[in-house]
Amino acid sequence: MSKTIRIGTRDSELALWQAKTVQQMLENLGHKTQLVPVKSTGDLVLNKPLYELGITGIFTKTLDIAMLNHDIDIAVHSLKDVPTVLPKGITQAAVIKRGNINDTLVFKNNEEFLSQRNAVIATGSLRRRAQWLNRFPTHTIVGLRGNVNSRLQKLEDNDWNGAIFAAAGIGRIGLRPENAINLDWMIPAPAQGAVMITALEEDTEVREICAELNHEETEICTSIERTFLNRLEGGCTAPIGALAFIKNEEVHFKGVLLSKDGSKKIEVSRKEQLGKHVRLGIESADYIIERGGKRLMDSIKREATNVNVYSTKALTNAQLDLFHNDVKAESNDFIQISTNRIKPAILKSKIQNVVITSKNAVEAITTNIPAEELQFKNIYCVGRRTKRLVEQKIGKVTHSEKNAKALAEYLVEHIEGTEVTYFCSDLRLDDLPSILNDNNIIVNEVEAYSTKYNSEKVTETVEGIMFYSPSTVNSYLQQNKANGIAYCIGETTAKVAKQHFKDVRVAKVPTVESVIELVNENYI
Repeated sequence: MSKTIRIGTRDSELALWQAKTVQQMLENLGHKTQLVPVKSTGDLVLNKPLYELGITGIFTKTLDIAMLNHDIDIAVHSLKDVPTVLPKGITQAAVIKRGNINDTLVFKNNEEFLSQRNAVIATGSLRRRAQWLNRFPTHTIVGLRGNVNSRLQKLEDNDWNGAIFAAAGIGRIGLRPENAINLDWMIPAPAQGAVMITALEEDTEVREICAELNHEETEICTSIERTFLNRLEGGCTAPIGALAFIKNEEVHFKGVLLSKDGSKKIEVSRKEQLGKHVRLGIESADYIIERGGKRLMDSIKREATNVNVYSTKALTNAQLDLFHNDVKAESNDFIQISTNRIKPAILKSKIQNVVITSKNAVEAITTNIPAEELQFKNIYCVGRRTKRLVEQKIGKVTHSEKNAKALAEYLVEHIEGTEVTYFCSDLRLDDLPSILNDNNIIVNEVEAYSTKYNSEKVTETVEGIMFYSPSTVNSYLQQNKANGIAYCIGETTAKVAKQHFKDVRVAKVPTVESVIELVNENYI
């Protein structure tokens, strides 16, 4: 193949390890490759809604979209994270040889706590939690989220006895501690330890190349496990384990469904001759369903309706689809915006330096006057999306920054003249005017739009609140206490949130999608 194969991957340490492994395998076959780490769905555009394409997996959505946009040729995934039904137009091109399938217990001090009545174990997995409590019902399970490095650090920093990890994950990036033991009795997640390569169905050349990397035994076993999951799960998150392996020309299968607290468990164990194994996953799932599995799944589904994250901005269906399966999100607009009437004399005058920090200001300006009548020389703005809207509706942006403070600092150094016109809200809470005034730059504030608080009471069981501006923080606090995690779109919002919330986290990119990714990091 003469062209370079672009390999899409998430940018986590483990994902990059997996992608580099596939890259090396392809290059050993003589193909040119390029790694393409893909971060956010915020700037990826499709002509059809996500739901029409069947895009559902939280860890795979970004790469699915990049592939359908032809930004990458193949994508490399942890197979256990991939939905059992792939999006339209995307197919499984290969599964490489499976690694360690086990769950691993990393413990502190010694293993004596395993025989004691009281112990504290950390995990963010429903499956691991349920199986541990089924075996050790008097132990306490605490939540553990984040990447492998941060989870290991949390174990070190807290008074826990141990934490559970995927053996393949900590092994592949060289972080497996000496005091770690494989939990042979715990049935792993379907396809745990396996890596999948996906490609476009229409790209026959790439698919033929990837087929050379396929490990048939791994493909057979993971297909059975995923068929079992698909048949059993019914679209809701549940503690489900599945493992298939081949021995002496026989396919052996073990599967389990548990209640979230581990008090109920339905197991299946079967084997079939290799070649006659096609329905092994389906028949095993049906066995569990017939023995109370359907009732258990229904009860788990009802439990999953509890809201654990609330957004102070109404989210679209496509945005709601981006949340991790463990996240039940609700949303509403906690602020209402109305454009103000701006004096025509202001908008029609020649203004040398204009500052715009939100899309609301753009809408207010263009509502008051046609863009062709504006005579703005230099336009400075905050945020990529605001910049995009300014250039669509008003004119070229001279310079933009990610937040108001950074823009103010830029203007102090680079502004032409000593005066700016700032189109803002009546509830302006950023640092821009004060920074400019302190540096002898005159700020003419024009109230382009009004912001009205529109808060509502949020249930106290909600674990996190998503904020998109200082105003959304203040609106929320009118009827609610500052409990849980504050997920913020940027530093300006975070600065206000930190005055009230103990745990404040800031998105890497100032987009709604990036805030959603920030939430998802807490449920990995």
